[in-house]
Amino acid sequence: MTKAVRIHAYGGPEALVYEDVDVPAPGPGEVRLNQTVAGVNFLDIYHRAGTHFANLTPPAVPGVEAVGIVESVGAGVTHVKAGDKAAYPLTAGGYAETRIISGEDVVKVPDGIDDKVLAATFMKGLTVGHMLNDLTTFKPGDFVMWHAAAGGVGMIGCEWAKHLGLNVIGTVSTEEKAERARAAGCDHPIIYTKENFAERVHEITSGELCQAVFDGVGADTWLDSLKCVKPYGVCATFGLASGPLPPFGFADIPSEGFVTRASVAAVSKTRDAYEKSSASFFEILKQGVLTPRIEHELPLKDAAEAHRRLESRQTTGSLILIP
Repeated sequence: MTKAVRIHAYGGPEALVYEDVDVPAPGPGEVRLNQTVAGVNFLDIYHRAGTHFANLTPPAVPGVEAVGIVESVGAGVTHVKAGDKAAYPLTAGGYAETRIISGEDVVKVPDGIDDKVLAATFMKGLTVGHMLNDLTTFKPGDFVMWHAAAGGVGMIGCEWAKHLGLNVIGTVSTEEKAERARAAGCDHPIIYTKENFAERVHEITSGELCQAVFDGVGADTWLDSLKCVKPYGVCATFGLASGPLPPFGFADIPSEGFVTRASVAAVSKTRDAYEKSSASFFEILKQGVLTPRIEHELPLKDAAEAHRRLESRQTTGSLILIP
């Protein structure tokens, strides 16, 4: 027997139950992974609550991101072997000491990358890399805006964007978070509780607006985010922290602008894309471009508390669970 956190019905953080589970030997194409660290993401909350992109059917183990050591592999698995470090960014089952996972869902982790740092950043990093590298084309000096710039994705986004030579605007809720965003490379933190961020973007950019706006907040920000995009720029939603997007119509879409939904699933649809995107992020970590900020480290049994902290939207940086 091994330990895991499972949901037996959709609900609040109290629906997360720490209990014994059986883990079989890996079948063909599968990997048995002894997990060292699991990341905590808003997608886990959606899965637990049965909202938004809820494709996890109870009883089930939530958690879509973890790092571990391969214990054994089934027939046909050749890209990892027993003893390798492996990670994955988008496969439920992360809140467990040991699990079975499809070999296609894991990638081998090179030497020199810390387990905790990777678990705290892998899914966020692949998401940021996808948005900065795939959704539009930037030139040095372009303006880009991140909502929740002091959060886990936001701080990675700010640092990576500065590495690309961009001017970074970010929204935050407090002066303390503004300072954190500045430390991560945000040139222009906007405290949205004190001023209208769309108006400030017009002022900051002298009416040029942003080549890209990346919105992981949703309901509270989306309509004003659309006002911040320059012609031929892009407004991308990648999360719904404040709720689903409000209805919007033709007149709300930026003139000659583009609206899209960004997902890490886009970089893991094929093996080649998955390996290429992962290698790009591993290199960014090795270069020291990012300063991962693990603000909350809790034992696996306290997964419910991790969800409470994340849902409160009072967190900065990343949360991880230690099996």
